[in-house]
Amino acid sequence: MSSDGLTPRDKLESIAINLWWSWDPEARSLFRRLNPEVFRAADNNPQAALATAKDDVLRDPAFQEDVDAVYARYRDYMERDPQVEEAPEIGYFCMEYGLHESMSLYSGGLGVLAGDHAKAASDLGLPFTAIGLFLREGYFKQSFNANGWQESTYPVLDPAKHPVSLVTKRGGDPLTVPVHVGTRTLQVRAWKVALGHTDLYLLDTDFDANPEEYRPLTRRLYQGGDHERIRQELVLGIGGLRMLRTLGVEPDVYHANEGHCAFLMLELLRERLDAGDALEDAEDWVRAHSVFTTHTPVMAGHDHFEPDLFTEAMAGFRDQIHLSNHDLLGYGRVHPDDPDETFTMTVLGLKLSHAANGVSELNGHVARQQWQDLYPDRPLDEAPIDAITNGVHLPTWTAGPARDFLSDHIGADLTQTQDPDDWNDLAELSDKTLWEHRCRHRERLLDYVTAKVQEQSLPMHPDLDPDALTIGFARRFATYKRAPLIFRDRERARALFTNPDRPVQLLYAGKAHPADDAGKRFIQRIYDISQAEGFEGKVIFLEGYDMEMGRMLVSGCDIWLNNPRRPLEASGTSGQKIAAHGGLNLSVLDGWWPEGYNGQNGWAIGPEPTGDYGTADPEVQDEQDAASLYRQLEESVIPTFYDRNDDGLPTDWIDMMRDAMTGLPAPFSAKRMVLDYMEEMYRTGA
Repeated sequence: MSSDGLTPRDKLESIAINLWWSWDPEARSLFRRLNPEVFRAADNNPQAALATAKDDVLRDPAFQEDVDAVYARYRDYMERDPQVEEAPEIGYFCMEYGLHESMSLYSGGLGVLAGDHAKAASDLGLPFTAIGLFLREGYFKQSFNANGWQESTYPVLDPAKHPVSLVTKRGGDPLTVPVHVGTRTLQVRAWKVALGHTDLYLLDTDFDANPEEYRPLTRRLYQGGDHERIRQELVLGIGGLRMLRTLGVEPDVYHANEGHCAFLMLELLRERLDAGDALEDAEDWVRAHSVFTTHTPVMAGHDHFEPDLFTEAMAGFRDQIHLSNHDLLGYGRVHPDDPDETFTMTVLGLKLSHAANGVSELNGHVARQQWQDLYPDRPLDEAPIDAITNGVHLPTWTAGPARDFLSDHIGADLTQTQDPDDWNDLAELSDKTLWEHRCRHRERLLDYVTAKVQEQSLPMHPDLDPDALTIGFARRFATYKRAPLIFRDRERARALFTNPDRPVQLLYAGKAHPADDAGKRFIQRIYDISQAEGFEGKVIFLEGYDMEMGRMLVSGCDIWLNNPRRPLEASGTSGQKIAAHGGLNLSVLDGWWPEGYNGQNGWAIGPEPTGDYGTADPEVQDEQDAASLYRQLEESVIPTFYDRNDDGLPTDWIDMMRDAMTGLPAPFSAKRMVLDYMEEMYRTGA
């Protein structure tokens, strides 16, 4: 027992209930050491390791010293002063949150972005409360049949085995709030997750107080049809705000991250009307206190609800807000008097917020194009939709060895100092030092891949070279992301992978939505190619993509390949995660890359994104981008990697690494992103 009266187990239990550990490599290492086998089998869950901790490890003096050090750092983090003065209190709403691989509360980029946003808010010490759904079955576990066809299973999250706690009243009963779904009144409870300083409340309808048909509403992400979706969104927006009120949380600003959450603005409106405001004054108040972010460059991707469905779902709420059905429908219509127009959640978010943004400069432009009919009296460039480019939470996504490297060479604590100037010292490091950094991460990744494929249902026989150019492609398998583009000309691709003097290897990972057969066929096509002559052993598909696999891939790949059909990638954040590890991007100029690319820190695929976006013929764009991809690989990427000086170092490649490592991590960090939100959106309202 230490001088503070706490045993090592006490300290570990204190750390385990706060997901701060998820972005501290030394903390995660402690839990792994308690019981490596159990920790791994439980998707790196600290509570599973604690429950089966080996006594000899807990009694080991060296281990106890490490516990003391991590615990002291945790306490210092929780007690340090905020980095932003007089910050407004923020209520943040999102459908999904990517926090850690042990908690499957997300499907892809939106959730990872929301998790990174909440973690960065914690690092900054902001008064920040987040709202989401308690997705017990979350997103699916991926496996494959003998033909390479993706199959889905849904493990159930047991709250007793994870760092979540049921929010209760003083007597111990669950704290609940009512939400009207149609003519039924549902009870909604909440589970609390601690993310450093940030409190995340996950809403739940799956308990005995609700009719059986409504209990599954919060179980799974993006499942079912429009009836289920609108009910989920009523729970999230209206139930989330009511839960905050019941908890005594009164934010100064409410941030709806995507249209899924926009019903919170109607609930704010109802509150103001109940308080006696005239309708116009109530609308002004809601706008002054609300901000909205859109991530969806495809019109079909926005949540649209038919008028009859909306009318049915809002029946109970309509009686509470005392507005006509026509008026309520009007908040979600570009043309309020058009009886056939659907109710669109994005329109609601835009109409009842004082500030709105896309998630990259290009995405902001696309969003203004999408919704310019909402602003008929304004030129396109003056439509009130700005852009704040997404960023990544560097402490989460920077591998432990890379954090040690950065700490040794630039003294960086990634939870505090992310100023661009902090990274300039990397420019002074020798070619040898930088190259060894890169090679260590590649070797670490390939060891992980070799072990991983032994466990998966999809047969793979890796023949990977620790010195070979290693390309990574890992993301959601939506068809617009064009995962098989590199194989469009099969023989030209085969020539790349069969060159013994300049070997190339390609690692894939990602999930298709369970209902997306086209995305599943993309995976199946890549699997078939991976088994074909010339590609076998060099093209590997990794099963079960999750945040752990994502961390490994972005740390170890030399090249991060991104080739979406422009301009359908709103931002993309995976490519932002590689620079701290010395990786380089090879990407279509879509999403964040037009802002990040400078001609010296990676490569661009295809033409500059100019003109009226979204008008290009898809087949023509695919043909042109594939040709550009091959040209960049054949003429630039591969030669630059393999051209070596007398010391065996690829000096031109290392120069590009140096440019990427000094110039990309800070500007594309979640800390920068949240500070931009603070100054451009959170402070600009009431």
